[in-house]
Amino acid sequence: MTPQELKHVLQSGLLSFPLTDFDADLNFHPRNYVERLEWLMPYGASALFAAGGTGEFFSLEPGEYAEVIKTAIQTCRGRMPIIAGAGGGTTLAIKYAQEAERQGAQGILLLPHYLTEASQEGLVAHVQAVCKSVKFGVIVYNRGATRLTPGSLMQLAETCPNLVGFKDGIGDIEAMVAIRQKLGDRFAYLGGLPTAEVFAGAYKAMGVPVYSSAVFNFIPRTAMAFYNAHAANDTETTNRLIDEFFLPFLELRNKGQGYAVSIIKAGATIVDHGAGPVRPPLSDLKPAEVERLAALIKRLGPQ
Repeated sequence: MTPQELKHVLQSGLLSFPLTDFDADLNFHPRNYVERLEWLMPYGASALFAAGGTGEFFSLEPGEYAEVIKTAIQTCRGRMPIIAGAGGGTTLAIKYAQEAERQGAQGILLLPHYLTEASQEGLVAHVQAVCKSVKFGVIVYNRGATRLTPGSLMQLAETCPNLVGFKDGIGDIEAMVAIRQKLGDRFAYLGGLPTAEVFAGAYKAMGVPVYSSAVFNFIPRTAMAFYNAHAANDTETTNRLIDEFFLPFLELRNKGQGYAVSIIKAGATIVDHGAGPVRPPLSDLKPAEVERLAALIKRLGPQ
């Protein structure tokens, strides 16, 4: 897949980040991961991000990362585009990106670098170095310590032809409007705030109609129904689902730091597609919280 072909894929349809399966000893469990991908693919997402944020990229060591990406590509080849997560400091991010390309991924989502703040010049140099190290498409994730300005993105657009996507995980409306106005159709734009469904309408109004869904991991039928209603401007359906599920889900998710991942793993377990526990420093939901989540899921009906 060329970078422009990847850009085309990103401009419509629902995107999602499959969980990474661990066993009871917190080792990667490839057989369960294959079963997860086989279960999710028929629901109709346009692409899956292997070893992304919801897939606990940050807790994988390089050997595990290569195994996760290889397993995803072998399982989904010819049926579903796989975009790999990549991140960390520049040297490490390049190695992840090159490994994903070697394995046959269709592109990477460049996750934020490490905890340190960085100047715009430094961020531009970082993204440029990763883009120049590979030939396939790159999507940059504006989140955490990575906060690229419209001017920096314009510089990257001019120097990195394979940088084809911009994903926003910050939620600064002024910045997003400025980026969209300045860059026009140069990038495919993705909404990337946690529980993106709640923000989907606002992002669509800003010219960002596509988002990635974490809940697709355990309520794929509902996630697709929400996206299809969103794409068709069916606000009656989207508002109903926001009231009935997503707002109570957010209230539960916000009860713990790191629950944006933990609650997705809990949901997968509830629907009999468990991916094992989260790895430290994340922690699993408490039993009472799992019960509340199970009640919310039950109200949605079979998935």
